[in-house]
Amino acid sequence: MPYIPPSVVQEVKRMDLLTYLKNYEPYELVHFSGNTYTTRTHDSLKISNGKWMWWSQRTGGRSALDYLIKVRGYSFLEAVELLAERANIQPPLFVSENVPMEKQLLLPKKNQDDQKVIAYLLGRGIDKEIIQFCLESGRVYESAFHHNVVFVGMDEKDNPKYAALRGIGISFIGEANGSDKNYSFSIFAEKSNDTVHLFESAIDLLSYATLQKLDGKEWRREHLLSLAGVYQPAKEIEKSKVPAALARTLKMHPEVKTIVLHLDNDRIGRLATKAISAVLPKQYQVKDVPPKQGKDYNDLLCIKLNLAITKREKRTKKNMSGYEKYER
Repeated sequence: MPYIPPSVVQEVKRMDLLTYLKNYEPYELVHFSGNTYTTRTHDSLKISNGKWMWWSQRTGGRSALDYLIKVRGYSFLEAVELLAERANIQPPLFVSENVPMEKQLLLPKKNQDDQKVIAYLLGRGIDKEIIQFCLESGRVYESAFHHNVVFVGMDEKDNPKYAALRGIGISFIGEANGSDKNYSFSIFAEKSNDTVHLFESAIDLLSYATLQKLDGKEWRREHLLSLAGVYQPAKEIEKSKVPAALARTLKMHPEVKTIVLHLDNDRIGRLATKAISAVLPKQYQVKDVPPKQGKDYNDLLCIKLNLAITKREKRTKKNMSGYEKYER
């Protein structure tokens, strides 16, 4: 066994994971948000405040040495030799966590088929043609690891920029790492239109589209937009901000004159409706059209089709394991 001087061991132990990845494996480093980073290979591994934690495996550490041993599977000796060799060839430039990096979307790996997602959406009452449109356009697919439904938000060139994850048979709701809330799940009108309909979730959006079709209406006649999660108004309503996705949509579609709010029939939904209505510029006509029955538009659709209404538990740390939170 080769001898490694204690001074070398101490030196490589000083190198934190962010510094290691930034210097020697920059392709593996992905900015998550704020001063938090993740890796391209393991999106449940988070790096922040000089430490790292691999949530799905419930292990973590401080140094690059810990990472190479616990995540990459190197022996202690192999990891020390690798770090010492790389540092000798190219001395590391220690970096700050506050250095901005471009946000990159890490989409969950696609499953070989979408059968569970199709069955799930049909069970929620969503129209088969609308499901097929979403699958073919890349807006919806089934993830390979946990078989979550993945709802993809795209930019003007149909590049994925956002992804909401929804568990099938479990109460998990989350987002893919690197999601940009400016590009939440949407289906815009095929032709220019002056109306945008706003929903809390992708499921509600698809439910509304299905209801339109059931009523004999053209479901792609007007713009349909969902919010990236529950909208949180400011404590003082008038200081709230227009949701990022809506602000971007209005900028992208200057022809829009009417905004129809289809938010939930609960305290949070009603408060969000009040806040958004208050902060939207006066040039827009704002309509509040919550579901006539049920908490949300999927409830309304299920009631209309005599389907069971899906009940979901509130997400808490207690009922969300690391495996539910992340794809890998």
